[in-house]
Amino acid sequence: MTTSMDGIVPVTTGEQLREAFGCFPSGVTAVCAALEGVPVGLAASSFTSVSVTPPLVSVCIQHSSTTWPILRQRPRLGLSVLGEGQDHVCTRLAGRHGDRFAGTDWSTAADGSVFVQGATLWLDCTIHAEIPSGDHDIVLLHIHGLRADPATPPLVFHGSRFRRLAAG
Repeated sequence: MTTSMDGIVPVTTGEQLREAFGCFPSGVTAVCAALEGVPVGLAASSFTSVSVTPPLVSVCIQHSSTTWPILRQRPRLGLSVLGEGQDHVCTRLAGRHGDRFAGTDWSTAADGSVFVQGATLWLDCTIHAEIPSGDHDIVLLHIHGLRADPATPPLVFHGSRFRRLAAG
């Protein structure tokens, strides 16, 4: 039996897409490294697992980012999947001005990757590939090491707001 698809409308604006993409919940990550002992980082909600062999994840970075050109030059990147209640960390990392790490506890590894304390997952990565895609680059990251804390609930972004997972 065939049914009609009512309600499908042409895509005409970026705002229309942002609203539509907000229907899908995502975790929030911090991609960070040290530059001369000072942490540099950005927030990315477009994060996903890609492959187990080789171990790869992806993040999407907007072409207008002024932080990514700095991070992409670092030998290692720390990716932290932010934990519930770390919305203030995300907000600062997404900001364009001020100290993005003010009030944030962080650690740095010997290789220069930086991790946010209280995150549910840390991934120590190098860049595997960058794929230009529209107004973003898809960045594939090769995972060299990890620390997971499944007991820490993740920070969830949905409908342009931070949310909590319901206890099950």
